Amino acid sequence: MEETLSLSALPSWFVVLPDTDAATAVATKALAYASHSLRHASGRPWLVGRWAAETAVVGVHGETRVAVIGEHSVTLQEARRAAAAVATTASLTALDRHSTTWAGSFHLMASSGGRVRVQGGVVDLRRVFHADAPSPASGPVSVASDRADVLAELVGAALDERRLALELLTLGVPHPLSGSPQWRGVRAQPGGHYLTLGIDGRARSVRWWSPPAPEVSLAEGAARLREALTTAVQVRVRGRDLVTADLGGLDSTAVCCAAAGGDAQVVAYTAALHDELGDDVHWARRTVQALGSVEHHVVPAQDTALTFDGIDTLRDILDTPSMLTVDRNRRMHLVSLAAARGSGLHLTGLGGDELLAGTPARLHDLTTAHPLVALRDVRGYAAKYQWPRRKVLRQLADRRSYRSWLARVARDLTEPAAAADEPLLDWSVPPRMPPWATPEAVAAARELLTSCLPDAEPRGSGHGEHRELAAMDGISQWTRHIGQMAAPLGVTVAAPYYDDRVIEACLAVRTPDRITPWRYKPLIVEATRGIVPESVRTRDTKANATFEEETGLRRHRARLLSLCEASRLGQLGLVDVGVLREWCRRSLSAETESYLLHPTVACEVWLRSRETAPAPPGR
Repeated sequence: MEETLSLSALPSWFVVLPDTDAATAVATKALAYASHSLRHASGRPWLVGRWAAETAVVGVHGETRVAVIGEHSVTLQEARRAAAAVATTASLTALDRHSTTWAGSFHLMASSGGRVRVQGGVVDLRRVFHADAPSPASGPVSVASDRADVLAELVGAALDERRLALELLTLGVPHPLSGSPQWRGVRAQPGGHYLTLGIDGRARSVRWWSPPAPEVSLAEGAARLREALTTAVQVRVRGRDLVTADLGGLDSTAVCCAAAGGDAQVVAYTAALHDELGDDVHWARRTVQALGSVEHHVVPAQDTALTFDGIDTLRDILDTPSMLTVDRNRRMHLVSLAAARGSGLHLTGLGGDELLAGTPARLHDLTTAHPLVALRDVRGYAAKYQWPRRKVLRQLADRRSYRSWLARVARDLTEPAAAADEPLLDWSVPPRMPPWATPEAVAAARELLTSCLPDAEPRGSGHGEHRELAAMDGISQWTRHIGQMAAPLGVTVAAPYYDDRVIEACLAVRTPDRITPWRYKPLIVEATRGIVPESVRTRDTKANATFEEETGLRRHRARLLSLCEASRLGQLGLVDVGVLREWCRRSLSAETESYLLHPTVACEVWLRSRETAPAPPGR
């Protein structure tokens, strides 16, 4: 792998350093590639990297510094007040009184009295990684970064083939290993936790966030979501002349309409599907007609990339493999159009499904608190998804722990996949290793899953909360990858549904009001009265890209087969290339078979992309 690929080529990254001379060596290396640097009160480097000046604000009070980097509206005065609170109390936790009211999506850093705090978001869109860097004089010292690859290059971490084996799992890697860095010694902070770097340079994880109890009525929750979502959108739009937005399903429609309520010119894009049953274009046109102020472009289906398009030529520099890889060109086409239109900000509705539709696994808690409501909704979901009654009752009666579920996943890695009619009431759908995974890859994945069992806890307090937060972690990682792909184009891809305040507003709503088989996303429907035109606000359909998958597999089979040639995964001993090649030649069902290829393609493309460096961006 290229030893300084990310440091030299990425347009945006930062490193957070402890207030100690032991970090001098890693600071010197980072400064050689950086365009910005901030210092502790001691004069030692604190924040080093590349970022757009308009995304950062730094407040200073005495020897305390507070920095906010990202999509936010935090003013210099607010940052100074936060710094003053930390200085006055001599406690980094004093930041919480301020930061938990700030809107947007951002990283938060503080330096005070030789101690450092580094914080991302409550899900995996704004991530924090840390690793120990060698120090010639005093032993290892912990450093942090917003990117795992930058950190690995700075500390000289080697690729961990075992972690790459885990990424081959179908349906994604389960919590708590989801999104694990691919380098030895590089670790990820869980969502809702911040990292502290002490005077001795050592790292410690502190939980600062827990999901709110679902106690708010639909009416109050809708008012809260309306305020949180419109604020989240305006934080990004305010002060811009032009912004672009996806205009597809109900979630992106709400975001686009919220943006249209501001002063910026909104340019919306809708991608037509090859499937004639896809109705996004119909609803988008009705929305634009009702708004009257939005410039709208429909991308014809024949101009929209199919799944697997261009997978043998991708060179995006991502810090983890991404399941989005197979649909990269389809997703990025609209972002490219946004860049060509002159937009520096592109709004998406990503994250809405997990928050607004939720998961029927919440029925576990509902059966105890409201048994009659739970019985009604169980019947509704079973009819809607054609779940066998016996399987529904078995999953609802299963009170085994998340640790027990994860142990069964580790044990059953090569067992057949869950049946298509399996209810979605368990901790998650158990992932499996694909048929082409070698015994060595299976053993490595099983070892990693087993090793995390002693400390494994669910992401939330029950099946439903866990499943929703774990899903938000996974999809927000995809959104983060889209942002990494778009950064070289000079476009910020914004996903307001992943803002902390928006997530809190949604999760606080009572379960039967937010999650129901009888209405489609009732919370956003009620929250957008007066924002989304009435003619489209109660839309209850969602487009499906199965046609794009099946047609893409046939049309781009040669690209899939080309990845089998000199396969990097094969060279690492993780896949049987002969078996993989045979699968790529077969006719596969999009819903039950071809999705097995997605993680493997993601890993193969990621390994290849780390081998050559593109031209570095201008400083």
